[in-house]
Amino acid sequence: MASPKRFDCIVIGAGHNGLLTAAYLARAGKRVCVLERRDVIGGCSVTEELWPGYKISTASYVVSLLLPEIIQELKLRENGLQILPRNPSSFTPTGDGRSLLLGPDSAFNQEQIAQFSSRDAERYPQYETMLETVAEQLEPLLMEAAPDLLPLPGNWRRHSLGKRLRDARAAVRIHRRLSAIGARLPEAIELLTGAARPILERWFESDVVRATLATDAVIGAFSSVSAPGTAYVLLHHVMGTAGGARGVWGYVRGGMGELATSIWRVCEQLGVELLRECDVRHIETSAGKVVGVTSAAGQTFEAQVVASSVDADWTLRRFLHPSVLPEDFARAVSNIDYSSATTKINLAISELPNFVCRPGTDVGPQHRGTIHICDSIDWLERAYDDAKYGRPSERPILEITIPSSLDPTVAPPGKHVMNMFVQFTPYELSGGKCWDDVKEGFADRCIDLLVEFAPNMRTAIEHRQVLSPLDLERTYGLTGGNIFQGAMNLNQLFSLRPVAGWADHRTPVRGLYLCGAASHPGGGVMGACGRNAARAILADRLI
Repeated sequence: MASPKRFDCIVIGAGHNGLLTAAYLARAGKRVCVLERRDVIGGCSVTEELWPGYKISTASYVVSLLLPEIIQELKLRENGLQILPRNPSSFTPTGDGRSLLLGPDSAFNQEQIAQFSSRDAERYPQYETMLETVAEQLEPLLMEAAPDLLPLPGNWRRHSLGKRLRDARAAVRIHRRLSAIGARLPEAIELLTGAARPILERWFESDVVRATLATDAVIGAFSSVSAPGTAYVLLHHVMGTAGGARGVWGYVRGGMGELATSIWRVCEQLGVELLRECDVRHIETSAGKVVGVTSAAGQTFEAQVVASSVDADWTLRRFLHPSVLPEDFARAVSNIDYSSATTKINLAISELPNFVCRPGTDVGPQHRGTIHICDSIDWLERAYDDAKYGRPSERPILEITIPSSLDPTVAPPGKHVMNMFVQFTPYELSGGKCWDDVKEGFADRCIDLLVEFAPNMRTAIEHRQVLSPLDLERTYGLTGGNIFQGAMNLNQLFSLRPVAGWADHRTPVRGLYLCGAASHPGGGVMGACGRNAARAILADRLI
């Protein structure tokens, strides 16, 4: 039997967070190995040529939250990363034959909204200013590990004096940032804790404006737009400047996998090793400390530090022996909510949608941004109503992007790729049904809905891939099909992510860290989880 390979750190999963953790550790002079279960890197930020000439971002599909510090520190642009800003950034066709375009230009937005309400057109810049004021103060909190601020039981976790001082300093910084919000603090608190619907209904009277904005409040969440906590998801989606301006989302040239490729180029330059098709089965421990990992093929890799970019369920309940974790901690991990509402449909199309409200199959403003097939806030509510009873939505919410409208490298000449992000589709179906049996029929329903607004799509589709919540779990290791590695509810955010007392990427097993979206600050192609985890590892000086 071959002797085990030895490294300073083993990273489980070559998603963007895992690769970033590896890059930052290697930059500090550590010997790092990344183990990836699949034959492609990127995790959910992946590009796959599903059909000849079509490069599909099969899971994640746009980027805005990626920290500019990461792009600069690792020189990702010099290593091939190119983000294409979208303008306009969103398009909503309506059932009465009109449409709403929104983008980074304030005057353009007001002109568009005025078609539906002059009052809303006047208030929209004020609404954006309110969101930006709050986002500017909260965004820096994503750059650092979340402090422990709750009076947890003494046996839950022992904190060193140094950690207590760091948490105290962090609490002071949080207080200062909240103070800087000034008179908007009540609005900020509502954004952090409240429901999106009453906020949007207070600001706007036009249903299409409300619906266009409300979609961002539930994307990826199994929740009604009227539920507390959805306002934070709304705020989460206006953070980030990677798309060229705050809240502007962009396409990665060549597909989302090119982000992972650019990070991997940096890793290679720093001497990181990568093993593809290496399925981790066990995280090995001794006397409460990490000693390495074992693969499904029986390979052993020794290290004093393991950083896992997969979710907490896989890391802490499947890779570890149950006896390793304290009982209270294990119980808290078992209670993490992985409710999923998402299906992803990827399409190869022969021509662009010819919308009834904006005719034409040449690339136009209606094709460049996110296309919202949902023109009323009640539509969102009814779509959720179906799902809460275990039924895929009768009239689902469609968020459609066509990256080939800006990036001709992802499709053959004259052809296009379309990503369709669909809600609400519960992971567990009622009546004993299985997603494998119903997903194609549900995809037909989604296409029928698009055809209502763009009739040519009935014959334009050449190929399609349907990824149900069950497929997302199988393919990407997302428990319950949850794209955020755990729902981003109030009880699973900030100091409570993944569980109370353990928001700093560490775990009760010495040397085992979480570096993916299961940790603070959560989901989205942000990179903060990987960067912050590397900082925590280096601060502990175990390697």
